[in-house]
Amino acid sequence: MHFISENLDDYVVKHSENEPELLQQLTRETYQKILQPRMLSGHYQGRILSLISKLVNPKNILEIGTYTGYSALCLAEGMQKEGELHTLDVNEELFDFQRKYFDKSEYGPQIFQHLGDALEIIPKLDKTFDLIFIDADKENYPNYFNLIIDKLNVGGIILSDNVLWSGKVLDPLKPDDKSTKAVLDYNTLIKEDPRIETVLLPIRDGLTISRKL
Repeated sequence: MHFISENLDDYVVKHSENEPELLQQLTRETYQKILQPRMLSGHYQGRILSLISKLVNPKNILEIGTYTGYSALCLAEGMQKEGELHTLDVNEELFDFQRKYFDKSEYGPQIFQHLGDALEIIPKLDKTFDLIFIDADKENYPNYFNLIIDKLNVGGIILSDNVLWSGKVLDPLKPDDKSTKAVLDYNTLIKEDPRIETVLLPIRDGLTISRKL
């Protein structure tokens, strides 16, 4: 979703950092072989994720929702040399696709894939994190937050994707629309939780940055 004109959006992308070649390859293959390729973070948002990660310089990163691995590779660009990135996804069919691109990158040995229900995996992770990216099933966004907030170090950052949900956050809520309700609840939750400070950015489909106090 774009909140500015297409021409202005093109200008923004052209005057931002270039997309690395490996991520261009990943994008091409995703569009050729994988369903719902629009789920990719993409060039512009990927460079935002990369730059935020470089500013944070995290030791440990947690990603909830891997898809084909694009955002994980962007986040890994700012990771410390001895750091780890743990990425969670429920789709076993994408596991080998992700691994192929992780291993093509310089971050392969530092990226750990976890397959299964994130609600079950997160409590078992015996680590704390400096950067967490939430980009999985929207109905569980509030549940993910409640699980990860105590695993986030003070000063750590939570990035939450799709928080404008194609503009549905402004539409009358339909009784059976559980995803939109969850996004609305989540946006209220992270705005009002006293443990974090939050800014919602109208980037693509909405990206929230929350910092733990």
